[in-house]
Amino acid sequence: MKRAGPSFEMRMMLPALLVLASLSLIPFVTLIVMSFSHVKLMGGIRFENAALENWHRLIEDADVRSSWVTSLVYFALTLGVEMASGIVFALVLHRVGRGRNLLLALAIVPMFMAPIVVGLLGRFLTDSTLGLYAWALRILGFEGDLLAGKTSALLTVIGMDVWEWTPLVALVTFAGLSAVPAPLVEAAAVDGAGYFQTLRYIVFPQIRRVLLVALLVRAMDAIRFFDIITITTNGGPADATKIIPVRLYETAFRFRELGYASVIGILMLAFSILMANAFVRVLGEKGLTR
Repeated sequence: MKRAGPSFEMRMMLPALLVLASLSLIPFVTLIVMSFSHVKLMGGIRFENAALENWHRLIEDADVRSSWVTSLVYFALTLGVEMASGIVFALVLHRVGRGRNLLLALAIVPMFMAPIVVGLLGRFLTDSTLGLYAWALRILGFEGDLLAGKTSALLTVIGMDVWEWTPLVALVTFAGLSAVPAPLVEAAAVDGAGYFQTLRYIVFPQIRRVLLVALLVRAMDAIRFFDIITITTNGGPADATKIIPVRLYETAFRFRELGYASVIGILMLAFSILMANAFVRVLGEKGLTR
């Protein structure tokens, strides 16, 4: 006779599942409630019904739309540069014989730094009076403060993110390159294939799984990029680097508009879920999830 009810394994996992569910569901439900409320902090936390006011405000808010445009520009440039430079660096590293381990160890140092440290270091290096990068650019004819111009400030914070996380892409790609069967590459060479033909038809198809995983990891992280911008420009100058996480922080903790900040946060969460689903769909269509 078959015993009804949950299995032994499920009963053992049930307490942990309940804790995880409460840690996830309670904040999410609270966020939803806050998005339809005016949150008052004076004299204790109170939620006053705002109906759809916060959502209607989001539709008409040009500043938030501007932050989304900046976020998408930042997102595209960061991912593109990190993936391209990481792959190139991994290919170069894979062909290096002596000293490869030393180069790899030096290359991955930035990604072990806290983003706040990277921001402080970048701010020092780009300082217009004594920064090393600013000094090198002055020799090339660029005058002025890198973090003072709208375009240069955005490109500078993108450069700091690229400097920190390109090693991650390179490391993942290098691991994939090391797993490519040597006989395949040797057979392509025997058949007369050149270096780039070997990369296109042999190497990249073999490492496409790790490349897509690296792209997914960096995409999810780039969406919530916050620390370096806060340390270096705090969203300026003139909101040129105010991507949506910075706008969210400012709305919630500077202007104390927690209800409206909840709406921005929900939209950011929806964007993250859409991006993750898009990547998973691509992986599935290419048969990379099996």
